[in-house]
Amino acid sequence: MNFFDNAYQQHISNPAHENYRNLLAFNEALGLCHTVIAEVKKDAQGSEFVAYNASSPDELALVNGARHLGFFFRERDEDNNMVCEQLGEVRRYKLLNLIEFDSTRKRMTVVVRTPEGKILVICKGADSIIEKRLKADQVTLKTTQGFLDQYAKHGLRTLLIASKEISEHDY
Repeated sequence: MNFFDNAYQQHISNPAHENYRNLLAFNEALGLCHTVIAEVKKDAQGSEFVAYNASSPDELALVNGARHLGFFFRERDEDNNMVCEQLGEVRRYKLLNLIEFDSTRKRMTVVVRTPEGKILVICKGADSIIEKRLKADQVTLKTTQGFLDQYAKHGLRTLLIASKEISEHDY
């Protein structure tokens, strides 16, 4: 296990940690905002495993990353629920709407109903597009912008992920 894994595991396994809820929400967003198809396959010994099919290598990497960090997307069931596992608990999120990524919008959006009945809008996309849609007074935005600038100087691609709980009325 590397330094990141150790630090992450310490934070995600400690509900008292200041970033615990943020880490859960981040993993949830990565694990839900996608169009990946999960398939159950068998290895040479006959053991079952879940393999993902994705429309892009980026999307596959993000869903696999969420899985590595503890949010395992298992399948979409016949009722259009996204069946996932987080912290050992199987959770079903009802997929209400999906707006796929395209080069004009430069983002992807899903609307899901959580197992607790909340409605979440989750969006991932180009930093230049997502940033315009965030509240200007968010403390983390200034810090995040510094990281985005650093990554851009090194020629790295960046992605922002945002989510918002909305009311039944707004939905």
